[in-house]
Amino acid sequence: MRAFIKELEDRVLSDGEVTVEEAARLLEEVGREHLVDLMAAADRVRRHFVGDEVHLCSIINVKSGLCTEDCGFCSQAARHSTEVDEYSLVDEETVLAAAEQAQNNGAEALGLVAAWRGLQPGPDLDRVTDLIRTASAEGTIHVDASLGLIDSLEVAQSLKEAGLHTYNHNLETAKSRFGEVCATHSWEDRVKTAQLVREAGLHLCSGGIVGMGETARERAELAVEIRDLDPDMVPLNFLNPIEGTPAGDVHEPMSPLDAIKTIAVFRLVLPRHHIMLAGGREVVLGQLEPLAYLAGASANMMGDYLTTEGSSPDRDLGLIQEMGLKARSDEANGPPPSPRPRRQRAAAGLGEALEE
Repeated sequence: MRAFIKELEDRVLSDGEVTVEEAARLLEEVGREHLVDLMAAADRVRRHFVGDEVHLCSIINVKSGLCTEDCGFCSQAARHSTEVDEYSLVDEETVLAAAEQAQNNGAEALGLVAAWRGLQPGPDLDRVTDLIRTASAEGTIHVDASLGLIDSLEVAQSLKEAGLHTYNHNLETAKSRFGEVCATHSWEDRVKTAQLVREAGLHLCSGGIVGMGETARERAELAVEIRDLDPDMVPLNFLNPIEGTPAGDVHEPMSPLDAIKTIAVFRLVLPRHHIMLAGGREVVLGQLEPLAYLAGASANMMGDYLTTEGSSPDRDLGLIQEMGLKARSDEANGPPPSPRPRRQRAAAGLGEALEE
């Protein structure tokens, strides 16, 4: 196994790629005796391709609960029996206060997140673009958003024109398993949203959730499918089982060592992408969270999540410093880059997915 890990590391450092089968083998066969070897390989790959800066962002739930979709992990679906708060779109003052707090905490971006199916031209889009314009006018923090499905270029362009920097839309799980997690929309709907985001000239953030009972191969498939999307940021969420949701009622949290192994494998599959520690990391990683940075993580979601509490920003910043890394400072690094050109292979993968 040590020789196999080294072979993959050398290939990735030479601009080669890890296959689904190879990623699945790592997830299935790497045990405690070889986990350090896998982490070391992932750490070298991270340093080679993305360096020692850790990107930081925060989110605000701008519309909570009563979502029409049936995503099995989500506490905001109207059909699930949870005690989540329910409210319509917040006002501009709330968003401005959240942006100020995010900046004070050291985040470079604030993501506006709404629980609903998606956006169409009309009053909701108008209100969202007003929120984006208001926060963007401050000029002190990137304004990102996760607003569900997009099925027209017009909507994506409206978000871009309002000042949006990055759009998040996760694949959530592998295409082969998506129907078990959500039935009200398809995996192809999510890929189409990502494609329209790119066409509008926005940065793309897309990742998924692990620990929902998927097999090693399905988890490996997700990593490669994300690679084919070629997003700028890859949030890696770990299922935090919420009572009253299908996933929460069935699955227990994954083990910390399995989570560390997953981060390392995602790094080998996605060597040039920023991998963000996101929802559920505190619950799943626990005291082993520092090892996530040695396993290839290069970004962190600060503060609270949509319906659950997160770590304190001081703790996160202290941990990053203790691991010999540094939080990214936009002032030190200049303006954000334009969305990087997509690889031809990634573009072809999107087209094939939409044609199937």
